[in-house]
Amino acid sequence: MLDDGSGQSPQRPAPSVYGKTKRSLPRQEQELELNNLDSGLLGECLNVLPSWEDMVVSKIKNMMITEQSLALDTICHFLEEHNQLWEKQKESHRDASVKKLLEFLSLDPKEAADKAILFHLYGLILRECTSEEQVQCHLASLLELSHQHSSQREGIALAVGLASTKHLQEVWALLEHLGRTKFLRSAAVSPDSQPSDNHLRWKWVSSTSLLCYGQIAKHIKKDILPWVDNIASRMVYYYSCGPCDEILKSSFLSAAILLTRSLRDEHGAQRYKFTQIPELVQCLLGILQKEPNFLTTFSRQKVILVIVGLSNLRPRLTPLLKSQVLKTCLHSVYKLPSTEALKSGSPSLERAPDIMVLYKKTIRALDLLLQNFIAENPSMDEVCFLLQHTEHWLNSDKSHERCRAVQSIFLLLQYVVDSLKLAEEAVPSILGHQIGLLTLLWRDKDESTQQHSHHCVFLLMQLVFQQKGKLEETSQWSKMTHFEIKSREWEEKLYHMVKAFKKDLTVAQHTQLILTLVHNLGSGNYLRGDLAAQLLLMMCEEPGFRKEQVAELLQGLFQELPNIHSRSIQQTISKATMALGIQHTQEVVEVVLSLCHPSERWILLLWKALATNYHLSRDVITLLYIKLKLRPPRKLLQSKYQAHLVSLMALGTIYELLYTPEYRNTVRWAFAGILLGLLTELYYLLEMGLVQGIFDYQEDNIASKPLGPCRTCLEALKGLFWTNQYWEVFADLKLTQAWELFGKMETFTRGVTLLARAMAHYNCEVKAVLGQALISLKSTEERDNIVGICIITEFLNSPDVFQYVSRKVIDNSLSMGLSSRNRTVRAMSLQGLGSTLMHPNKERAKVRECAIFLFGDVIHYGGKKFHQSLKILAFQATVPLLFHMADPCPEVAMKAKFTFLRCAILLKWEFRKELFGKLAWGQGLGAANDIFVYMIESNFGNYQQFLSQALMYLDSPHKALKGAAMRFIGALLQDYFSDLCFYLTKDDVIILKNYLEALSHDPDSRTRRFYLNHWDDVVELSHYVMS
Repeated sequence: MLDDGSGQSPQRPAPSVYGKTKRSLPRQEQELELNNLDSGLLGECLNVLPSWEDMVVSKIKNMMITEQSLALDTICHFLEEHNQLWEKQKESHRDASVKKLLEFLSLDPKEAADKAILFHLYGLILRECTSEEQVQCHLASLLELSHQHSSQREGIALAVGLASTKHLQEVWALLEHLGRTKFLRSAAVSPDSQPSDNHLRWKWVSSTSLLCYGQIAKHIKKDILPWVDNIASRMVYYYSCGPCDEILKSSFLSAAILLTRSLRDEHGAQRYKFTQIPELVQCLLGILQKEPNFLTTFSRQKVILVIVGLSNLRPRLTPLLKSQVLKTCLHSVYKLPSTEALKSGSPSLERAPDIMVLYKKTIRALDLLLQNFIAENPSMDEVCFLLQHTEHWLNSDKSHERCRAVQSIFLLLQYVVDSLKLAEEAVPSILGHQIGLLTLLWRDKDESTQQHSHHCVFLLMQLVFQQKGKLEETSQWSKMTHFEIKSREWEEKLYHMVKAFKKDLTVAQHTQLILTLVHNLGSGNYLRGDLAAQLLLMMCEEPGFRKEQVAELLQGLFQELPNIHSRSIQQTISKATMALGIQHTQEVVEVVLSLCHPSERWILLLWKALATNYHLSRDVITLLYIKLKLRPPRKLLQSKYQAHLVSLMALGTIYELLYTPEYRNTVRWAFAGILLGLLTELYYLLEMGLVQGIFDYQEDNIASKPLGPCRTCLEALKGLFWTNQYWEVFADLKLTQAWELFGKMETFTRGVTLLARAMAHYNCEVKAVLGQALISLKSTEERDNIVGICIITEFLNSPDVFQYVSRKVIDNSLSMGLSSRNRTVRAMSLQGLGSTLMHPNKERAKVRECAIFLFGDVIHYGGKKFHQSLKILAFQATVPLLFHMADPCPEVAMKAKFTFLRCAILLKWEFRKELFGKLAWGQGLGAANDIFVYMIESNFGNYQQFLSQALMYLDSPHKALKGAAMRFIGALLQDYFSDLCFYLTKDDVIILKNYLEALSHDPDSRTRRFYLNHWDDVVELSHYVMS
């Protein structure tokens, strides 16, 4: 007995998955089932003749026409008189006449009580009558009898069928007349009028006529083909136009069964092209649709088996009609309550069959229907077509409905594998979808459904292997069918299944399988959704995931995201998306960008998933930066195109990701690139004129309405600083109203300049931004050049800029900017080249000049209060001032001379007037030597102080100062050697020797020459001082 997943119902026998089983072929089983349909008293009995028929027929043939006519009249009057007394079983005065007739025909007179025999006799006499006039007359009398009782209608039909064997034309003409009469009388009756006795008499004519046509089909046998379409059309007419009640449905079904049996037995039927098959099938489906949702009769089984028989005739059912048949039959059977509910809930009727017998036969009829369809067209396309109609039931929330569907599929596939050979060329993509649906039932709550679904997947893959000629694969799959769902090897088996799916299914099939898993992630059944997520993760992690599947997977996943409420399933999906992104980063980014507007809530989940891997998140941001630079011409920026532009989608996405914590570190890493990209994008949008509503907003409520492109870019620019803890830069521009400068083309460069100034002041990513700005300056796009040069020229005002990049690189970049086509770039490049940082000597000379001049003013105007202190400072400054007289900058040298004179005056040196002359008009080494002499002679005995100051300048990076120091020290050693021997200490000499010895390896030849010229003097000086 069949298990439908509703409890402890016995299971119907199922063949083994692993070997052939002996069974009846579907066609043979259909014939057996049709032959055993048990309905009606007369209409559907088999072609088994009563034992007395041959004897009676011989006697009838010997009767004269008048005797036959008399016998017919006797029977007809008897039946008419007993119509009202039929159920009461009362005798009438005509009983004696009928008994005599039966005695004459060698029948038991007691048979007169059996009206069925009388109808049978009536038909036999009509059949053997040779007078057409008598046949027509007595047929008319027969049809004038009451049609109210079922036995009466069936008896009339039997007699008509027997008569049609030899008088088909007369029978047909009379039935046609009956049909026209009924039609006219039915049309004359108003729907609102009260039914008369006459009308009631004709109420049952449609049912009687249907039974008559069924009996005609049964009895004309070999002559049926020329008449079959006429018979079928009349059956359809009477059913369609008659009252829709149980009597009419039962009569039509009985007639259809008889017609189907007759055609089955007619060998030429397979070559005949029928015209009324679709109409008959539609009528049968109508009966099936009106069946109550419980079992009390064999009607479902009958209808399905008749459809099976009709579907074997030519032409075959169209796909549309076949689809309708499948939907109706599956719904009628699968929708039945569970077997336990059927047992307890079906109404109790007298002589009702056993419920489980009914159930088994009904289910078996459905299985035969499926097997018959596949036998007609043994191909993988047909298998998929049939399975497609079970999808609704595989997804049912009711366990017994899922169980019935899976068991039907299992028996169908087992039959295909055991008994059929499919065409090899078919590779329908929907097969992947169906494998996915069945795979998701592996964790069904019902154990039977689990097992059958697993075997179904195995059988489908076995068919795939057969088509590909990979029969050795079957044994490997058979091993995977033997494991418990909760066992340790569960995940390992799933992994092998996933690999097999990828290896053996086509790309299209595998894609459909993936999409099926995706669409079940949000299933109300947690077990199904969780299994779908696990399988999807395994597929995405499997190396070699195909690029062409990425778009469909992500599109399906995005559509399903709102339906997924399980936290664990969401986490699994996140892992799958990350795995997919690692394999196909560019494709994933492009697809996710194209799915919807970046501000949509659900799309952010996919971006977050890509951020769970730090290296992947870097690649994502990099690709978004690249997409941001794909800026189309103005004509594509019309409103109807804006929503689909990649650059604008990338812009919106970057804006959203700035406020996404998962991307915080990655945005910090890409800060400079994002900044330059946003500035360039904003300039581009200003060029294109997309400035609508850029400042038409309340800053504290920016989510009140969708942002335009320009506004989005500006907000992203602000957010870049705010979300990366550079709020000082944001605040600086906010309080100085510099953000507003970015909203107009005329003030844009000023805004960039102020932004760069604030960044330099707060040390905000200066090194990285400067590097990006130099790259932008080399771009072929003018807008890149403009943004880059604005940042570079402003950064050049910072003294720390050359900590990050060499002067040569800056100089080359600025020089290249001079050849730009853009006037702004050329002007700012020239400004940068003229910067004081680009000419440090000039800057330092100015600083030195001002410092020396200021020192001179202090010395000169310091006042008597600080006179002594100023004298000390003046003395300490004389050596440095003397050296700065050799400064290559004339202004510095002049200020050094002027301040040197002021110091000499303050210190009251001798020869001050002569000193002034040499300072004012003296030239060359002679004048320098005289100034040296005036200084030394005016400060006799201060050699140690002068020498220690001079030695410090030997390490100076400035050649002029170093050279002046070497000349000063050399002059002291040569002209004042004896004084040095007296005034210098041992420590002074040691220091002097160390300084000179360090010059022996100096790369400058002039320095080494100084060392060679004066080293002996120092050694000799050391000898004298030490001794």
